[in-house]
Amino acid sequence: MPFDMKEKVRIHPTAVIDEGAHIGAGSRVWHFSHIMPEAVIGRDCVIGQNVFVADSVVLGDRVKVQNNVSLYTGVICEDDVFLGPSCVFTNVLNPRSFIERKHEFRTTRIGRGASIGANATILCGVSIGEYAMVGAGAVVTKNVAPFTLVVGNPARSVGAIDKEGNRLQ
Repeated sequence: MPFDMKEKVRIHPTAVIDEGAHIGAGSRVWHFSHIMPEAVIGRDCVIGQNVFVADSVVLGDRVKVQNNVSLYTGVICEDDVFLGPSCVFTNVLNPRSFIERKHEFRTTRIGRGASIGANATILCGVSIGEYAMVGAGAVVTKNVAPFTLVVGNPARSVGAIDKEGNRLQ
């Protein structure tokens, strides 16, 4: 686990960090979280309690992942992303327990500065634009433009927001 000793990575004793995971300087990993071998976590990130980060997930710098979030293979979060408590990501469109579909994993990209609200569901293969905001409980089934606020099931645009997350008139 490479990191700069001047800015130590803080890992709670109950967390599981697999050999080969990369965690950037200044990051913190809290209770009962699991980081898989090929995961890449940037600098100054916060990984909350009971978070799962799968192989090949990439988190940029200063990403905040709140409690009870599972990040599956294919999820890429750029810098300064906020993932609210218990938000959900998928990686296959039509899962079946009896059919192996790992070759069908789709990439889900969360743009710089975007925020995902608590209990939101993000279907695989979508992109959420930079500084966009997904409301709590929304179900995102298609791409979200930058600086857009989406809410509901399915998620729909209800307006524009600025970089700080304020609604624009």
